[in-house]
Amino acid sequence: MNKEPILVVMAAGMGSRYGGMKQIDPVGKNGEIIIDYSLFDAMRAGFKRVIFIIQRKNEQDFREVIGDRMSRYMQVQYAFQDLEDLPEGYSLLEGRVKPWGTGHAVLACRNLIDAPFAVINADDFYGREAFAAIYRFLTSLKEEETGRLAMVGYILKNTLTDNGYVSRGVCELQGDFLAGITERTRIEKAPNGARYSEDGGESWVDIDENSVVSMNLWGFPASFMTELKNRFGAFLDTALQENPLKGEYFLPGVVNQLLDEEKAQVEVLRSHDKWYGVTYREDKPVVQEALRSMTEAGVYPDPLFN
Repeated sequence: MNKEPILVVMAAGMGSRYGGMKQIDPVGKNGEIIIDYSLFDAMRAGFKRVIFIIQRKNEQDFREVIGDRMSRYMQVQYAFQDLEDLPEGYSLLEGRVKPWGTGHAVLACRNLIDAPFAVINADDFYGREAFAAIYRFLTSLKEEETGRLAMVGYILKNTLTDNGYVSRGVCELQGDFLAGITERTRIEKAPNGARYSEDGGESWVDIDENSVVSMNLWGFPASFMTELKNRFGAFLDTALQENPLKGEYFLPGVVNQLLDEEKAQVEVLRSHDKWYGVTYREDKPVVQEALRSMTEAGVYPDPLFN
């Protein structure tokens, strides 16, 4: 059995706000894409195996632009997030086109996970500090520690864009551990710091810009897959009644359930790195300039991969 930590990359999203397949849009001067920097940082931390979660219709693009190239450096596997991948007894409602969320995406890997694993988004830049921290955590996990989880926490103001709103998991902490996490799907910069809306921008609530937030960089024992699988049916029972076309099975929601049931402890690993991502097309020049500066400073080699 392979006990080396696995990197799981959620890349099934098509970037609805960005317009196009942003995961394969070059941002480095040699044609590097955002995920290249994450994979480089992950390899530098010690990861040797990666699972890409993609949509089946994007498989050829992904293999051509990322997978085939990365297979020279890491063991590469694929999992497919499929709307119709539902537990026995459940069926897809007519009109549902939205994916079932991050929890469902990771569930697509259930037959491939045989070791502790980290989860990241394909279109976010996390920084080397985060990958080093999560790798250290995963390699310290003992097989019997099924309730020991980790999350890399970022400072909210380091994760906002000038070009619109973002989705973040806002964390409640007890020391170095997570007490709870609230998914805020619309957070943006404000004159006095940051604010969020729960009604599509009709009304706003101020939020401390120094709040710790999740960027979906998690560390889990392999047994977490069982929890994801076992809880999906209960989520569907509620979602199909209350929000059948848009309800999402979020990873933080499952983590919250485990915390509420006192079945898990989530260590919050702090990162002071600045997040970069291309949520909107206007974000791209900012990301390009930041990566160019980091390359010139020697943080990354030029080119990234020989």
